[in-house]
Amino acid sequence: MEDQEFQLRAGEAIEALHTRLAEACDDFDFDADMNAGALVIEFEEPRERFVVSPNSPVRQIWVSAHVQSYKLDWDEGRGAFVHGATGETLDELIAAAIRKRETGFEY
Repeated sequence: MEDQEFQLRAGEAIEALHTRLAEACDDFDFDADMNAGALVIEFEEPRERFVVSPNSPVRQIWVSAHVQSYKLDWDEGRGAFVHGATGETLDELIAAAIRKRETGFEY
């Protein structure tokens, strides 16, 4: 994938995630803000931050959540950025991270 195509796909994926999170933030008590192309999800109590950002040189979206790092590659067949180890899409990975935070259980 060329850099321009990656930038477009990553930007669309992160922006779409931001839109969905903005609608859910009141239900789960967090803030979701875009900052220089990265999505920052901040929780109040206990204080925690997830970051979703594009990494152009390697054509991946990187996610930092629960003191872990996840690297997602574009999956043409699924039309989404996917975590290779778990098969989760970006949306699924973030949803699971939020559920884990809210319940303390990993899905």
